Amino acid sequence: MNVPVGKTGAATDDGSGDFFDRARARLRFDIPAGLTDAGIAPSTGDQGRDFMLQEIARDEPMRAAAVLIPVVAREEPTVLLTRRAAHLSDHANEIAFPGGKIDTADASPVDAALREAWEEVGLPQDFVEPIGYLDVYGTSVGFRILPTVARVRPGFDLRLNADEVEETFEVPLSFLMNPDNHKQGWKLFHGRMRSFYEMPFEERYIWGATAGILRVLYERVYLK
Repeated sequence: MNVPVGKTGAATDDGSGDFFDRARARLRFDIPAGLTDAGIAPSTGDQGRDFMLQEIARDEPMRAAAVLIPVVAREEPTVLLTRRAAHLSDHANEIAFPGGKIDTADASPVDAALREAWEEVGLPQDFVEPIGYLDVYGTSVGFRILPTVARVRPGFDLRLNADEVEETFEVPLSFLMNPDNHKQGWKLFHGRMRSFYEMPFEERYIWGATAGILRVLYERVYLK
């Protein structure tokens, strides 16, 4: 079951024309306390801002992670996404951002995101200009994800790590930043119905944390 999510504001005509200017004006590199403090529930998550974040904060081990939102500065900007390898035990074949667990050797969450993007898909760091962090995003399995929004210069060559990534592809930023494409699905969690975002694009099914983070990106860049 899915329903359209109502508009609470408007982006630009195509959702992307002034994206980078808006992102630079609204995003910073201050690390939210909720990334590492178990006593603070994330303000955003798979289901929005309902009961689940509090239950997960209480019951699940806290795992800090970082992802890169690579916005490719083409004539029509796109977002680079991955499809996870089919043999993985968790979230196989699902659409995701490059990213993973923050290691103790990482100097910061943005360094973790850049490292993971290099390890997973071979995205060269000299093509990437980090812009700032979104809010900490909580998932249903206890991850606390800090997304880094970045401008990516076109012309890069990718080398995929077949152990982790099946393929990469790009989706027009205008599609992802159009709230008409932000659908809401429902499923049972801990005996109660929870909601999640989904953004089907052609044959791709973008949903869960990836779609939820894209919704947060829309809200931070265009609504706040």
